[in-house]
Amino acid sequence: MARSLRNPVLALAGIFQSARLVQQLAREGRTDNEALRASIQSILALDAPDVETVYGGARGVHLGLELLSTRLSGKTQPSDMEMARYVVALVQLEGSLRRRPAMLDAIRQGIDTARAQMKFFQNDAPAEDVHPLLMEKLAELYSQTISTLTPRIMVSGEHGHLNNPAIAAKVRATLLAGIRSAVLWRQLGGRRWQLLFARGKIARAVVELLTA
Repeated sequence: MARSLRNPVLALAGIFQSARLVQQLAREGRTDNEALRASIQSILALDAPDVETVYGGARGVHLGLELLSTRLSGKTQPSDMEMARYVVALVQLEGSLRRRPAMLDAIRQGIDTARAQMKFFQNDAPAEDVHPLLMEKLAELYSQTISTLTPRIMVSGEHGHLNNPAIAAKVRATLLAGIRSAVLWRQLGGRRWQLLFARGKIARAVVELLTA
């Protein structure tokens, strides 16, 4: 597989993974902890030396790669339409964000601040979990920046979950992770038309990443 295709596919999987995590949190109030941790950590990896480091390797977006594989094969379920709506909205929001360099700078500064502050709490949470304080800080950053853009992402789910402050924070932080992946995908040459006209190449790249 060409390296030029491997990297954007990893970032695309990151978008799909964030969309599914948001859906699970909103609908079920819980999600895959390993996938959630990898997605949230990708936000902090702004200065990673390569794309694989952003996600902790292909394993970090395994859920997203599986979703991509299923969707590209045409084996969709009713819930996939909702997830696809989140994916499209994240890509559209990346376009809006790209035209606002001041907001991009504010987001980067907010992430740098959160990363620095969390050094004091890095031993307070189990290794498999994301510290609740980090979730809160990233959620607040999302609310102050991305949520002011249009089109706003309207998350559907159970009111009991969405009204739970801890779950709501996870949803917003995960949406920020989705934006991070969408920005990365665009930087790596990813375009929406590729999902229509390069499906075969993307599908083969996904299979290779899943079986590597």
